Amino acid sequence: MTRTLLLPEGLRDRLPPQADAASRVTRAMVDAMRSHGYARVQPPLAEYRETLGGGGDERSGRDLLRFTDPVSQRTLAIRPDMTRQVGRIAASLLAVAPRPLRLCYAGQVVKLRASQLRPAREMLQIGAELIGNDSVAAASEIVAVAIDALGAAGVTGVTVDFTLPDLVDALAASALPLAADRIDVVKDALDAKDAGALAAMGAGAWLPLLQATGPFDDALARLAAFDTTGVLAERIAALAAIAAPLRSRATVTLDPTERHGFEYQSWLGFTLFAAGQPVGIGRGGSYAIDHLDGRREVAIGFSLFPDPLIDDGLGADPARARRIFLPVGHDVAAAAALRADGWRTIAALCDADDGAALGCSHHLKSGVPTAY
Repeated sequence: MTRTLLLPEGLRDRLPPQADAASRVTRAMVDAMRSHGYARVQPPLAEYRETLGGGGDERSGRDLLRFTDPVSQRTLAIRPDMTRQVGRIAASLLAVAPRPLRLCYAGQVVKLRASQLRPAREMLQIGAELIGNDSVAAASEIVAVAIDALGAAGVTGVTVDFTLPDLVDALAASALPLAADRIDVVKDALDAKDAGALAAMGAGAWLPLLQATGPFDDALARLAAFDTTGVLAERIAALAAIAAPLRSRATVTLDPTERHGFEYQSWLGFTLFAAGQPVGIGRGGSYAIDHLDGRREVAIGFSLFPDPLIDDGLGADPARARRIFLPVGHDVAAAAALRADGWRTIAALCDADDGAALGCSHHLKSGVPTAY
């Protein structure tokens, strides 16, 4: 193989049958979201860097693969995430649409760099956003839609792990005061589950939060016991209400200090896991959308990244065995009838073609499907 045939690191070709599987998974998930009233949008692959990065700071642009547009001479970027694009659509083209606004999407995204846990830089992202409401009712709906989308694609053993992204800010403002320059340090220590760091910085009062993690009921009880001042009472009640209808459909856990990946979420975040997968296959939560007129609009949503599941066989074609080889000079009407009945036909282009070698399970013999 010559170097000209190699792909950049983190990018790959998806061959059959996995390319077909990806299409089936996408269709199943999008159809499940649409059944709940979420209308599909399709934003462009690239936009101005400022739109995708949300500003000029380095953190907002760290995932952007950038290039110069030869037409406008401005910096463009390939989308690393579609959520911000949906927010732009909601704040501009659909700014006057009735709220709550329900939108869904599916497409490829490209990261500037891969992580050790996710070596791929190009990923399939599928998700939904509920814009104009981030109440308990909205959160309950969005989590249920996420579970429905996974179930429609055949995903089993789902776990929903909840977190409270604004937990430290809420406590630091009242019950456990912190200087402004120590808030992020405490957040990082809690996120890393670093009890030693908390003790060393004199933040021992925060240590019980590290124990409020694990199976939902036990973790929520420990969080409630920690909240002696009632600062978190509303959030605790909200978590209980959101989790209640999920118990028969998914395993529910709680990690209230989890912060990585939830930097832009407001009061609620959640990660979705599937059985057999070492890392989350989706995440979601509440956030805010900035409008051009200065307004901020609340929203809540989720994104799913099903590539690892597809690699493991999700979306495999149950009808792969119904591939039939059609000899040269076959009856065209009979072939059309077979396709209408769910067969996949592979027509011979010459007498030398071999149906078995081409992956067919049957061949057409005397007008009848016959197994090899």
